[in-house]
Amino acid sequence: MLRDFIISIQSYFKAHELIKTHKLWKWIVIPGVIYACLFGVSMYFFSKSANAVIEWLTIETGLQKWLNTLDQSWIGFLFTIGGIIIWILLMLLYFSLFKYIWLILGAPVFSFLSQRTMSILDNTPMPVTPHHYFEQIIDGIKKAARNTLWQTIYVITIIFISLLPLFGWVTPLLAGLVECYFYGFSMLNYSFEKYKSSSFSSSTFINQHRGLAIGNGMVFYLMHSIIFVGWIFAPSYAVIAATITMHEVKKQKR
Repeated sequence: MLRDFIISIQSYFKAHELIKTHKLWKWIVIPGVIYACLFGVSMYFFSKSANAVIEWLTIETGLQKWLNTLDQSWIGFLFTIGGIIIWILLMLLYFSLFKYIWLILGAPVFSFLSQRTMSILDNTPMPVTPHHYFEQIIDGIKKAARNTLWQTIYVITIIFISLLPLFGWVTPLLAGLVECYFYGFSMLNYSFEKYKSSSFSSSTFINQHRGLAIGNGMVFYLMHSIIFVGWIFAPSYAVIAATITMHEVKKQKR
C-alpha cells in the first residue's frame, strides 16, 4: 500500500511536467476557474447551512438550555469540540456532494484529459470516434454516481459515530481518508476504459491498490489549501496524475 501511495504522489509531479511539455493549459485553466468560482460560492453557503443545522440541533434537543444550567466549564468544552467535529463532518459531506456533481458535469473534460494523457504516454493517436468518447463519458458518470452513493452512506455513518464520546474525536480523520479514497477511485476510473475493465474488475483492482486512490485524493484535497489557485488546478491535475499512475502500474504488471 505504501508503494502505491508513493507512486500516486509522484504522479502529480509527472502530471505537471506533462502539462507543461504538451501545452495542455487551456484544458486546465478554463474549467479550473469555473470549478474554483463554484467551489468558493458553494462552500460559503454550505458553511452557513452547517452552522444552522448544529444550532437547530442544540436548540430542538434542549441541549443548549441544559448546558446553560451547568457550571462545569469542561463539559461545555467537550460539547464545543463535539460541535466542531460535527461541523467538519458536515462540511466534508457537502464537499463530497459538490465534488461528485462537478465530476458528473466535468466528465467530458476529464474523459478528454485522460485519453489525451494516455495517448501521450503510449505515443499513439487519440481515439476520435464520437461513439467511443460518449461511452467513456457515460461510464465516468455512472461510476461517479455509484461512488457518491457509497461515500454518502459511509460519511453519514461516521457522523453518527461522531456523537459517541471520545470515539467521535477520530471521525474527522476517518472521514477524510474515506473522502480521499473515493475521490481517487473516481479519478482512476477514467483510465479503466483503456484496459476494458468492467465495473467489478475496476473495483477489485482499487481495493487491492487502495494506496493509489488515497494518495491521489489526498493531494487533491491538499491543493485546496492554496486558496483559489489550488482550486483551479486540483481537478485536472488529479485526473492526469491518476492516468499516469494507472499507466505505470499496468506497465509494471506486464
